[in-house]
Amino acid sequence: MDDDQYKRILAIDYGAKRIGLALSDPLLTFAYPYKTILNNDKTWRELDDLVKEKNIQKVVLGFPFREGGKESSISGAIKKFKETLEKRYKFEVILWDERYTSSIASDMMIESVNKKNKRRDKGILDRNAAAIILGEFLEENRLKGKS
Repeated sequence: MDDDQYKRILAIDYGAKRIGLALSDPLLTFAYPYKTILNNDKTWRELDDLVKEKNIQKVVLGFPFREGGKESSISGAIKKFKETLEKRYKFEVILWDERYTSSIASDMMIESVNKKNKRRDKGILDRNAAAIILGEFLEENRLKGKS
């Protein structure tokens, strides 16, 4: 089976310095951490290549919703990033509550990564947080009967 003929969903854990990326499998059933890219002048070129190479159909973008409706300091940058994604790629970009994904990813790393210096690698944390965002999205849509 040539999985590039199937469309995938990309999840993004956006940060001012790094952007964690996760992908769905071609059948849209599970999420896996893909990579972490730097948020710099090469970001869009890397995303262009990824969207084309992996046949991305939709993006789930982590958004730091807060209790009480207050926005975080990075909320404006994420909204702007969302608008650019939508204009650039002409597909749906869904904001997804990422409130606890970094702490969940951190806990998972402590349990599964033996070397302390690897656990300090924030890139691993970012792409695992993106995988949690995507996993939650896929699970919710599976329960609703859609993706």
